[in-house]
Amino acid sequence: MEKQIRLLVVDDNQALASEISAFMNAQQEIQVVGTAENAKEALEMVKLLNPNAIIADLIMPQTDGFFLLERLATGEYGEMPKVIMLSAVSSETLYARAISLGATYYMNKPFVIETLYQRLLDFFDLRPLNIQKKPTLVKSKSLDERITSIFLSIGIPAHIKGYQFLKEAIKIVIKEPEMINGITKQLYPAIAQNFETSPSKVERAIRHAIEVAWNRGRIENLNTIFGYHIYTKNDKPTNGEFIALIADRLTLEVPA
Repeated sequence: MEKQIRLLVVDDNQALASEISAFMNAQQEIQVVGTAENAKEALEMVKLLNPNAIIADLIMPQTDGFFLLERLATGEYGEMPKVIMLSAVSSETLYARAISLGATYYMNKPFVIETLYQRLLDFFDLRPLNIQKKPTLVKSKSLDERITSIFLSIGIPAHIKGYQFLKEAIKIVIKEPEMINGITKQLYPAIAQNFETSPSKVERAIRHAIEVAWNRGRIENLNTIFGYHIYTKNDKPTNGEFIALIADRLTLEVPA
C-alpha cells in the first residue's frame, strides 16, 4: 500500500532528526523521503522529493524555519506542504509569526513523539493503523502552551481580555468537566472571581474572542487541528460549545 504522507524532516540536531525519522518511518501511513539540516537544503529537497508534509526546527544555522515558510509560500516549490514547526523557545510572538507565514502547527521542544505523529495524521484526516513504538521523547508542551497554540492558529490575539478568560475557562473545564453544564451560574463566576471582574464581562469578552477568530477567517485551521470539518465561517459556536470542544480535544492529548 502506498503511504499517504511523504515527510521531510528538517533539523540541524542530527540525533533528534534521526529519532523522528525512525519513528515516523515505522508507521504504516508515513514515508520519510529525506532529512535536511537547514532551510536551504530543505528547499532543494522539496523540489526533488515533493513531500506533502514537513517537520522543521525553527532555529537552524544559515537559514531558519521562517525562511523556509516564506519561500514555500511563494508557490515556487509547488503546493504548500503541511508544516509543523518545532521550537525550543516558548514565545507567543514566534507562534503567531509561524502561523501567519503558513505553518499548520507549532510545537514546543521537548515533546512526545506520539503526539507529533497524531498531529500529522489529523492534518491528513487519517487515524493511526498500528503505532510502532520507539523510545518516547521527553514531556510534551504544558497545557497553557497547547491552548496558546490553538488560539494563535485560529486567530485569537493575546492582547484581548477574552483570550485569558477563554484560556481559564478551558483549563477549568478540563479539571472539572461538570462545570460546562453550569456555564452561567458556575463557570463565569469562577473566572470572574479569579480576575476580579463580573460574570457578565467574562461572558461578553469570551464571545468577543470567538467572534474575532471567526472574523479573521482562520476557521479552517481549527478544522485542520481536529482532523475533520467542524465549523464554517458562518457557523459560529456558542461560548459553551467552543469551550467544551477545545477542552475535550486537549483532554484526549498526551498529558504534560
